[in-house]
This record gives sequence, structure tokens and C-alpha cells, in this order.
Amino acid sequence: MFNTLKLSNGHAGSKQVLLDAPVQLSQISAECVSATNDVQGIWMMKRGQNTTVDARKLEKAEAKLKQKQGRRNERDSQKTTGPLVLEEASASQASSKKDSRVDLSGKNRTYDIRIENFDVSFGERSLLQGAELSLSTGRRYGLIGRNGLGKTTLLKMLASRSLRVPAHITILHVEQEVAGDDTGALQSVLESDTVREGLLTEERLLNARIANGTEFSGGWRMRLALARALFAKPDLLLLDEPTNMLDVRAILWLENYLQTWQTTILVVSHDRNFLNAVVTDIIHLHSQRLESYRGDYENFVKTKEDRLKNQQREYEAQFQYREHIQVFIDRFRYNANRAAQVQSKLKLLEKLPELKPLEKETEVTLKFPDNFEKLSPPVLQLDEVEFYYNPDQRLFTQLSVSADLESRICIVGENGAGKSTMLKLLMGELAPVNGIRHAHR
Repeated sequence: MFNTLKLSNGHAGSKQVLLDAPVQLSQISAECVSATNDVQGIWMMKRGQNTTVDARKLEKAEAKLKQKQGRRNERDSQKTTGPLVLEEASASQASSKKDSRVDLSGKNRTYDIRIENFDVSFGERSLLQGAELSLSTGRRYGLIGRNGLGKTTLLKMLASRSLRVPAHITILHVEQEVAGDDTGALQSVLESDTVREGLLTEERLLNARIANGTEFSGGWRMRLALARALFAKPDLLLLDEPTNMLDVRAILWLENYLQTWQTTILVVSHDRNFLNAVVTDIIHLHSQRLESYRGDYENFVKTKEDRLKNQQREYEAQFQYREHIQVFIDRFRYNANRAAQVQSKLKLLEKLPELKPLEKETEVTLKFPDNFEKLSPPVLQLDEVEFYYNPDQRLFTQLSVSADLESRICIVGENGAGKSTMLKLLMGELAPVNGIRHAHR
């Protein structure tokens, strides 16, 4: 194409002239492409020769490559657009053929629960290692420990039977957070059993509060969950922080009722008064193991202190004994006359149980900043506020509350009275129907 449009040497110095007709560049390009193809045809001509490649093997190899590429594309798409996969809890337990045979035969009618040598983990984090759990029928156990150590996870492993529990033992788990649904109040309780005649008289009183389960406050949802569990009367009742959502009156009623409970209870709670009133035993979760104590929480505190002192004395005594033996071994290790004694001391040292130093729980201290900007009161204020979800049921009328930097306010009241709603009004998450909310910022 360059040679076609290039000016000849004879016209190199000539001026520009007007052409008689337009130049058709497309035609020139097509002629050049045709010429190029003719040249390539000489050099790119395929020679007929026999191939040594197995066609079937080639097809299989290509199919495998396509499958690998498809799987790789699928993984890449899941990484970019797939939902976040949350870590899940898991449990493992040493199997016992004898227990399995007894359980399958149906001859095991005991309601005592004993789970030995089991592990519980959450994702890659180990919560329990080589733990043992013994629950005797009719006793009420309080499971205590620092937050995040695995108390709730252990209850879930028992409720889901990820840990081996005899099949004839019924389990019911009341979780810490109870979600609402559209089931009516009475219906939610009656669904736990088929006997309904004794509770039909309560229908009007229960449904007079709120018609649907989704409209209940957190405290009332906890009440309904407890009512279902207590009505069903399982062999093992698992309670996770049952007092968190209850008012004082409901807590006192629950304490008195659980004291007469005939089957086994395992409850997680941080309420010392509730534990002292209800439980007969304490199970302490710490250092990836479980330790049992007889008695209520106050007795646990005293017994734990004595046990820690004894363990510390035992550790120090064994440490000194080990050092004494090691000094003898180091002194006479190369003495031929004492070789037998040295060997005896070495065997004695190997047989001694290895005691680990006591792990002291870290103390948590809360410090509030003192270098903040001083705000003039009131920091938060509700002035003659009126609020309701339903005009027929007014929660607040002429509500006035104020708070400054030195205020320490505790809000108490019955479930459903509007405590959480009041906090939402103060935080600005809800707007008053009437009245004024004042915030410093």
C-alpha cells in the first residue's frame, strides 16, 4: 500500500494539484489484502501428514481443562458476589461402643447425663478441650464464666445433640434472644402440648394485651418462651440468661417456680441473686474446662478460693520437690557409683504428674474519660412528651425527663411498660407524638 501511494522521484518537487477523480482507498486496501493472502498462501500451505495424537485422549484432556476452568470461575464468582460465610460452632466427643450399644438397645432408661472427653470449638477457636459434664436428674445447675468463653455455645451443642445425650431424654432450650412471630399468645403456649382444655379460660386475658407475637416486647417474648418450656416439662431444661428481659415481679415468680422443678435444669446467668435462689450446683467454665461445685453461688465463691489456695500450695510443693530431685540428678549424673540412684530418680521424675501453674483470671477495669468537654445541662430532656404506637393504648402522656453529665439513672418497670421506647425517644430513634425532645447536640 505504501508503494502504491508513494510519489515517484520525478514528481518529488512538484506542487499539489487537483485530482480529476476521487481516490477509492477501500478498493486499494482490498487489492492489497488479496495480494498479501496470495503471498501468505505460499508459505502457510499445510502439508498432508499423519498425526500421532490420540483423538480420544485429546478430547478427554480438553474436557478436563474446561471443567477446571469452570470450577475456577465458579470459585471466583463466589468470592466476589457470594454471601459472607459465618463461622459455626462444632463439637467432637470420644465414642464409647458400650454406651452406643446400650443407647441403641433401648435399655438405658436413666435420666442422668454424663458426657466425657469432649471438645467444643467455634470456627478455629477452641472453647473446651477434654471436658467432662455430669448432670444428675432433679438437680439444678448454674453454668457461669466470663463472657465469650462458650457458655451459650455449650447449651446449643446440647440442644442440637451434637454432644451425645441419651435419645429418650427430652431437651428444650430457651435462648437468650427470643424472636417474635405471628403466633398468638395462647396459641404459642398450647403448641407445646396437645392438652388445651385447662388453658382455654386464659385466652381472653392473654390476648387482651396484644394480638400477635411480633408485637410483644422483649420481656413478653421471654415470658412466652418460658411458658412454652415450663408447660412442656422436658427432662433437660436449658435456660440462657432468662432474667435479662424480665421485670422484678416475673423474676421472683420464676425463682419460686424453678425451686419446685422436678427434672434437670442447666441455666446460664450472671444474676447472683437468681443463682442463689434457684441452683443446687455450680459449673464453672474457665481455661477450656468445666469444674463442678456443690451449692449455690455464694458457696461457690468460698469453695473456689479454698480450692485455688490448695492447688497453689500443691503446685509449689511439687515444684520444690522436682527441683530437689533435679539437683541430685545434675550432681551425680556422671558418677558411676551413683548411676543406679540417678536412673531411679529419673524414673521417679517421669512418673510425677505435671502440674501447670494456676491461670489467674484477668480483672476487667472500666475507666470513663475525664477530659471531655463540659456540657451545660440538660444534656438530654423530654418535656411533656406524649407517645403511642396505637392511639387506643397510650404509653406516655406528659412525660418529662432530664439528664445532665452527673446523672446516674436506672429505669425500672414491668415488661411492656415502655422502658425501651423511652430510651429510643431520648436517643432520637423515635419522634414524640406531642411534646419536645431537647438534646445538647
